[in-house]
Amino acid sequence: MLESKNDNLQEQAEGQESTLKSVETAFSDKEKALDSIANFNAEDNEDNASHEESTIPQLDYERLDFEQLTAQLNKLIKNHKVTAIRNHVNDIRKVFYGKYNDLLNEKKTVFFEENPDALDTDFEFIFPEKGHFDSLYHEFRVMQDNHFKTLQNSLNNNLEKRLAIIDKLKNLVDEKEGISDALKQLADIREEWKNAGAIPKDKYNHVWNNYHFHLERFYDQLHLDREARDLDFKYNLEQKTKLIARAELLLQEEDVMKAFGELQTLHRIWREEIGPVDREVREQVWERFSDLTKQLHDKRELLFEQLRQVEREHLALKVNIISEIDKISKQQITNHTIWQKEIKRVEELRQSFFSIGRIPIEYTDEVWGLFQLANRNFNQNKNNFYKELKREQQENYTKKLALLEQAQAYKDSEDYEKATPIMKRIQEDWKKVGHVPRKYSEQLWADFKEACNAFFDRYHEQRKLVNKEGLEVYDKKKAYLDMVKGITLSGDHKQDLDEIKKHIAAWKEFGKVPFEKRFIEGKFNKALDVLFDQLSLSKREMEAEKFNSRIDNLMEENDGRKLQQEVQFVQRKIEEISSDIIQLENNLACISNATKDNPLVKEVNKSIDRSKEELKIWKDKLNKLRTLNK
Repeated sequence: MLESKNDNLQEQAEGQESTLKSVETAFSDKEKALDSIANFNAEDNEDNASHEESTIPQLDYERLDFEQLTAQLNKLIKNHKVTAIRNHVNDIRKVFYGKYNDLLNEKKTVFFEENPDALDTDFEFIFPEKGHFDSLYHEFRVMQDNHFKTLQNSLNNNLEKRLAIIDKLKNLVDEKEGISDALKQLADIREEWKNAGAIPKDKYNHVWNNYHFHLERFYDQLHLDREARDLDFKYNLEQKTKLIARAELLLQEEDVMKAFGELQTLHRIWREEIGPVDREVREQVWERFSDLTKQLHDKRELLFEQLRQVEREHLALKVNIISEIDKISKQQITNHTIWQKEIKRVEELRQSFFSIGRIPIEYTDEVWGLFQLANRNFNQNKNNFYKELKREQQENYTKKLALLEQAQAYKDSEDYEKATPIMKRIQEDWKKVGHVPRKYSEQLWADFKEACNAFFDRYHEQRKLVNKEGLEVYDKKKAYLDMVKGITLSGDHKQDLDEIKKHIAAWKEFGKVPFEKRFIEGKFNKALDVLFDQLSLSKREMEAEKFNSRIDNLMEENDGRKLQQEVQFVQRKIEEISSDIIQLENNLACISNATKDNPLVKEVNKSIDRSKEELKIWKDKLNKLRTLNK
């Protein structure tokens, strides 16, 4: 919390044992700067290894060989704290494994060039230096795990200590003891607080705010010994004035990062080591210090933005290089000369990548992973090229030979309805298969083409004949449809139903029309619907007759797909109606005063009866379809 807000918060917190709540408003620019300082101090409070890390020289690890990388890892582990070397160790590991993967791919290339018939399981490569490196890295991981376990226990213990100190301070404020004894106890509490040790960073600001709140309560209640309080206030004001003066000098410091680091220390001293000042000047003093903090924070943010802009430019350059390598790795290269040209190009891109400076830290792992992936893909394609080309063409030959055998098996078939889609699929599959060895290519294609032509030449002749017959059927059906539209029923139920069935049978006897003329079947069904509507049938009987007529037409077309779609449609309708009935019955159960003469109950029951009747109709249709399937 900001010190300038404490007086107002005190009025809200008096008489309560809870800690201060954060202000639920958006931070101003000044508050953001102060909050940034508080967060930095919270992190440094938990782990101060960052200062040591900055003293470890950052080497160009990419230029070191395997032995040098292993030696550097060993040196870091033996001479520095584990938290100070984490970033260095991760950088070394990335470079080591990147180089190792490149070496492994090169060894694979040589092996398969010398052993073209070998399998992947035949390749074996032992590299002792990797075993040494892995052992050291494992040692680092163990050290790191132990460190964080110990650190977490220590932080939690220190947190308990600080919470106990706050309880002491709170009790001191509430107790009515002599002023001199209280001041002595306060001095002991402040010294104990100063030496209490680090706590988890997510608790740091909250715990400090709580402590500072009770500390100010203590001073504000020292009305019995104003002289002692004023002396302490005066001393605290002198110390805070010195901090303000030092902060003013920091604004002139050319090394912004150094100045900001010292500003963090000033804030820590302000919080941890110096007590409150008189209420009349408290906000004024804090405003002076926070104004200076914002100015220095703005200078730091400006510097960071400039650095971030440069890092973003570096990021764009590295992403472009990765994209170029990725494009090369995806090329379908078919000869040795082009491969040599692209190998040289990729090496130039790699050197350019390593010569580019830092990128935003949040993208470091992702970019490095993508760079390594692009290189691995390229190397893998390069290593497998000659072996894969030969194997792929042989596999393609086997696939096309199988397709040729299928085509020859169906080329003389006269079952065009079955054979035509199979032959078309064979042709499509043939197009998808790549090149075969040149010595087989011409003869294989000639044999395949001959088989396909033999079938489709006969197929097209047969289609011409079928279309001619189909058009004649269409003309007959068109004339018959016109006649059916003009029929007037007699009114005798049985006689009229027999007549409709006679027309349906006559329609089927005409035969099939061409595919593009099938719309006439729909028109005939509509004409039948008009006739059925004139019959004195129950709804269930009429729906059954209409449905039977439509299904008979589908059976005539011999279209299994449409029949299956009809089954699925009927099943969905049954599910929907069943669901509606359940919902209506549930609604009925929820009606209060659900007597039989209740109008709402009557209406719901009617809806249920209608839905049940409709459900019977659809179940009849499903039974009909299942019978046809059997």
